[in-house]
Order: sequence, then C-alpha cells, then structure tokens
Amino acid sequence: MLKIEKLSVSREGKRIIDGLELSMGDGEVHALMGPNGSGKTTLSYAIMGRPGYECEGKIILDGEDITKMGADERAKRGIFLAFQHPAQIEGISLMGLLRRARKAAGKPVELVKFTEEVKKDAKHASLPESMLSRDLNAGLSGGERKKGEIVQMLALAPKLAILDEIDSGLDVDALRAVAKSVREAKNGKLSLLVITHHVNLLRELKPDFVHIMLDGRITRTGNAKFAKEIEKKGYEWLRESDD
Repeated sequence: MLKIEKLSVSREGKRIIDGLELSMGDGEVHALMGPNGSGKTTLSYAIMGRPGYECEGKIILDGEDITKMGADERAKRGIFLAFQHPAQIEGISLMGLLRRARKAAGKPVELVKFTEEVKKDAKHASLPESMLSRDLNAGLSGGERKKGEIVQMLALAPKLAILDEIDSGLDVDALRAVAKSVREAKNGKLSLLVITHHVNLLRELKPDFVHIMLDGRITRTGNAKFAKEIEKKGYEWLRESDD
C-alpha cells in the first residue's frame, strides 16, 4: 500500500533523512520510535507532502508515485496526518473544517447526516460536542487538540493515517479513548504509522511492526515485544550493539 524507496529529505540545505526504506501493507499498524532529532516527524511531513522539505527517492501509494504531488493531492488519495502540535485557527470550526475537507475530496456532504456523523465521532474520541463549533483548537488543552485530530481522522476515513505523537498530553483514560477510536476506525483496511516515544499507546494498538529510527534511517525492525525491550534498554543500546 505504501512503499518508500531510498528516501532522503532535506530542509534549508540540511539533510535530515538519508536513504530510508519502508513498506506497509493494507490494514497494518507500524510503530516508529527513536530519539529526538532522528527524523521521525520529518518523515511524516515528507509522506504528507508538506512544503519546504526537499525529497529525493520515491514515495509510492497503491502503485502510484506521489513524490512530487502536493499535500492536497495526497490527502485526496487517502493520506491523513495527525500533527504533533495541532495549530489554532481562528474563524473556522472543526465542524466547518471537516465539511470543507469532505467537499474538497469530492465526497458528498448531506448537512444533517454529516453533522450527526461528526458528533458520533466526537463521542467516540471523548471530545465534548460543544468543541465542534468553536474556533479550531481555540482554548483547548494539548490532549483536547489531539482528540480533535482523531475526530478528523474518523470523519475523513483515510486509507493511511500517520499519528505523530498522538499520545502526548493524554492522561490514561484519554489515551484509552483515543486508542479505542483508532481501533474502531481500522476495520481491517486503515493502515497506521504511529510515531511515539511510549509503549503505553502500543499496548493498546498492538502494532504489527516496530521500527527504530536513528540518524535519519530505519535501523532495526521488530514486533511489539521489541518496543518493550527498547523501553528497558534505551536507544544507546542499539547504537552499541551495531558497533
């Protein structure tokens, strides 16, 4: 479903990712872990097509090379990114944003039915319904903003969702609510790339693969048990074992 070949990514002349390779199948959950500065968020931006990141290599989605496409075209093809730090935007509500996004994707929007669907998604993500009509992320805590990202994912129904530290700022109950929403959204089809520093989210999502990113490359891949080993030993253990 997603294949990344020899991807190198630079920003403002500095190379951050160097020759990265990754393959994901339909419905698979892949976790991406690594120390700060290893390139995890940069990878999410590169897959999404964020401007300002120069890419070499290939990003292939369902057999189509999307490396040169803009973020809007990638979104229409089913890629969704939940940001690590969701922005506050005045003058547009979460409900309004989702209506516009659905229309831009060429999906029909019947107002009453769509509104009820989004309210249901908000309930699943434990986001108070009142926050759907407020300016986007205005006055919300970090955890509430993350729940809003999950509501967007549920409403837009992508084929690939990239969750960049969606667990940061969430308490235990909120984490379980968010993880439950993500599991329900999968239905065997949604593929997930989950960027995280913590094992708690992975216990809930049960990844098929856990990748370790060091110095701009994926250097190790294992299963869910591998994440627990990393939690105990840290990343320096991997550097030492590679030496």
